[in-house]
Amino acid sequence: MLMKKGAEARLFLEEWHGRKVIMKKRLPKKYRLPQLDERIRSYRTLHEPQLMHQSKEAGVPTPTIFLVDVKEANIVMEFIEGEQVKKILHTLTTEERRKLCNHIGVSIGTLHNHGIIHGDLTTSNMILTPHEKIVFVDFGLGEFSTELEARGVDLHLMKRVFQSTHYDCVEDGFEAVWTGYAEAVGEESAGDVSKKIVEIEERGRYIRREET
Repeated sequence: MLMKKGAEARLFLEEWHGRKVIMKKRLPKKYRLPQLDERIRSYRTLHEPQLMHQSKEAGVPTPTIFLVDVKEANIVMEFIEGEQVKKILHTLTTEERRKLCNHIGVSIGTLHNHGIIHGDLTTSNMILTPHEKIVFVDFGLGEFSTELEARGVDLHLMKRVFQSTHYDCVEDGFEAVWTGYAEAVGEESAGDVSKKIVEIEERGRYIRREET
C-alpha cells in the first residue's frame, strides 16, 4: 500500500516475513542521464542506512534496516508504530509540548555532535511511539558533516517548520527545541549555529528582494 509519494522516493507499507515493514523505493528519474540517475539512486540507497545506523549508535532512535537492495534502489525497514509529531503537537498541553520539543532538540544536538546531518528536519519525520520514544525517520537527504553551514541549515528548516506549520506554538515549541539543542552541543556551539541561522535567513531575504 502506497503511504507517501515524495520527490525522492515512494514509501509502501508491506508485509515482509510476517512483519509489517516500510519499503522505500527510489524510482528512476527520466530527466536525468541514465548512468547519473543510477549512480545517485545507488549512493542514496547505501548512504541512508549508514546514517540511520550511526544515529542509532549515537543514541537517537531510528527504524531498524532489514534489507538494502542497491541494484533496485530499495530499502526494507521497520514500520514504527506511533504518530507523527506534526499531527499531535497542537493537542498537547504547554508543559507536555515543551518537554517533547526539548527532547527533540537534545536528539538533534546528539546527531550533530556525531557529525550527522538529517537534511529534512520536519515534525513529519519524527514519530512519537506509544512508549513516548521519538524516532527520527527519512534520512534520504542527510549527510555526514561537521560543517557549521550544514548544522545551521538543519536547524533553520526546523525553525521554519514551527513558523509555518506550528506558528501557534513557536514560543513554547521551537524555543524548547533550541534549549534542548544547546544542552546537547553546549552554549558556545549553539551560539555559533544561531549566528549561522541568522546569516541563512539574511541570505534568503536578499534573494527574495533580488527576485522582486
